[in-house]
Amino acid sequence: MKTRAQRMEFSSPLFFAAIGEKISTLEGQGHDIIRLDIGSPDMPPAEHIIHTLEKDAEREEHHGYQPHHGTQALRRAWAAMYRQRYGVDLDPGQEVLPLLGSKEGIFHLPLATIDPGDVALIPDPGYITYTQGTIFAGGTPYYLPLLAEGDYLPELSAIPADVLRSARILWLNYPNNPTSAVASLEFFTRAVEFAREHDLLVCHDAAYAQVSFDGFQPPSLLQVPGAVDVGVEFNTLSKSHNMAGWRVGAALGNRQILRSLYTLKTNADSGHFRPVLEAATVAMSGDQGWLEQRNEVYQQRRDLVMQTLHQLGLQASTPKASLYVWFKTPPGWTSLGFAEMILDRAHVSLTPGSIFGKYGEGYIRLAFTAPTERVAEAMQRISGVLN
Repeated sequence: MKTRAQRMEFSSPLFFAAIGEKISTLEGQGHDIIRLDIGSPDMPPAEHIIHTLEKDAEREEHHGYQPHHGTQALRRAWAAMYRQRYGVDLDPGQEVLPLLGSKEGIFHLPLATIDPGDVALIPDPGYITYTQGTIFAGGTPYYLPLLAEGDYLPELSAIPADVLRSARILWLNYPNNPTSAVASLEFFTRAVEFAREHDLLVCHDAAYAQVSFDGFQPPSLLQVPGAVDVGVEFNTLSKSHNMAGWRVGAALGNRQILRSLYTLKTNADSGHFRPVLEAATVAMSGDQGWLEQRNEVYQQRRDLVMQTLHQLGLQASTPKASLYVWFKTPPGWTSLGFAEMILDRAHVSLTPGSIFGKYGEGYIRLAFTAPTERVAEAMQRISGVLN
């Protein structure tokens, strides 16, 4: 009996599934493991969001199938959030498509828009789902190096002409995972012009746009005039509102692309749970003041991590946004080797940069997504091992 399609040869369980098994083994041996490897917010959503979910779940009529495009109120809430934060006007009916988390849409978009042999331009290091979605669609990834000397921005002018002739999608992600780099509105303007010149769809993953520090507000791709003609932005409440397990995201922008993605979704899922949609609407339309307090907690953790790394002589730039610190491994260590050593000796789990691509080698991603006292203890443990 055939048990594995050929396309699955290009896929493997995520690193986090494998590391989870090792952590379970260590915990079974009595070790206390502090996980700073995965970017899952450790704090809950605001109480009014949870209360909405609880109350709406009591309504008998809200337990059936829901429309693939969500509720009208939810789409309006996404559009209103973009108007308030970015001054961007979107048509809730045609330029906002709710998703079961942004990852679902990021994976499905290549299936809806590219054919076998088409090229997707993908950042390296970068989120692995850009690659996996491309491969499952029969496309070909072409990797754009993100280098420290270039502020982790892709050098678009360096892409060969023969690659551009077959390219259909340009993936961007700022604030960036894993490097925590940010992009300016000027960069997005250049990217939109580049996409228009080469007949590309530019897809921006804005998952971390509302996790920022020191007064910095990351821009949206859709702020660029005419961006909706060539662009789609993916957003999510996972990071912005501490709702990672709720799986609520959206694709926003080009209406023709969203229509293709919507058609695929009608064959792939059956909509979301109505109480989750209602709570997500309240999350975006209700009081947003708690997000500032949440970001202050993240900033405190970021500063604690940076202080320790500097004391240890490990090179890292202070993030303006995201949930991560991206730092260089000590001389003589590979990314994986260093991460394994820290897990084995300090019982702190970090993510090797190499899992994000060739140009992630030599770096470590640290997620400050554990309670502050646990982050502090983790840094003490790492200091003890390295000293």
